[in-house]
Amino acid sequence: MADRAMALLGAPFRMHGRSIETGFDCVGVAAACLVDAGYRFDTPTDYRLSGDFDGRAQAFFAGNKFQNVDDGSWVAGDILLLRPGPRQLHFAVLTQGGAVHAHVGLGRVVLTPLPLPYGDITQWRFQGD
Repeated sequence: MADRAMALLGAPFRMHGRSIETGFDCVGVAAACLVDAGYRFDTPTDYRLSGDFDGRAQAFFAGNKFQNVDDGSWVAGDILLLRPGPRQLHFAVLTQGGAVHAHVGLGRVVLTPLPLPYGDITQWRFQGD
C-alpha cells in the first residue's frame, strides 16, 4: 500500500477524485491503496470537505480486515484518520518517508514528513485476507 501511495505523488487534487489522470482527494488516495492491496469495496462519494463523518469512517475500518493500532508503532501502509480542523476528517497513508495524502491547499497529492501537523484520531492497519 505504501508503494501505491508513493506512485500517486503529484497527482492533482480533485474532490471525490479517483484517478491519477483527473485527481484524488484523501478518500481516493486511501481507496486506491486499499484496492491495490486487494480490498474490494464501494468507495463513498457522498461526503463534503467538512461534516460529521467520524462515526462513518470508524465503522468502515472496524471490519475484520483492519486492526486498530494504538501502540505507537508506525508501519508503512497504515492508514491514518486525522482531524486537521473542526468538523474535518482527513486520510493519509504511511510510507517510509512520511505520510501521503491529497492536500487541498497545495492542489496535489503530497508526501509530508512525520510527525504530521494534524491531530491523530485513529490508525488502521490492513490485515488482508
